[in-house]
Amino acid sequence: MTQEEKQVLFKDLCGRIPYHVRVKVWLEDGDTEEGPLDLQHNYGDVLLDAFYYNKITKIKPYLRPMSSMTEEEFEFLQEHLPYDFTRIYSGKFDLFNDIHLGNSVSIDDIAFLLDCLNRWCLDYRGLIPMGLALEAPKNMYND
Repeated sequence: MTQEEKQVLFKDLCGRIPYHVRVKVWLEDGDTEEGPLDLQHNYGDVLLDAFYYNKITKIKPYLRPMSSMTEEEFEFLQEHLPYDFTRIYSGKFDLFNDIHLGNSVSIDDIAFLLDCLNRWCLDYRGLIPMGLALEAPKNMYND
């Protein structure tokens, strides 16, 4: 994994910690473990071991492809944000190019959108095709 890939992955994971994103880690002894990153218990140890101490040789979050956004999630965004999300179901949604923003963008709207996408564990950065995330099994985040 390149330094740039590590930075993208680290930023992505940090934004998802409050939402208990599930991850798979590969330990230096060859074992693997899976579970949620938890704000109160393990996130500091996991991130330090993965990105500083190298005790974790690889870490990948389980994310949902953008095309897996549910109708309810889609309608929630359409209801709360003044942008067009209709291409989201095409499977080729690009967060920054496919939202028809008009002349101005509210920082509050961007923060709200990213919070929603992080909470729903949607892969808006394209980490799955880059090999930096695993596709979440169906219903993994339906609890």
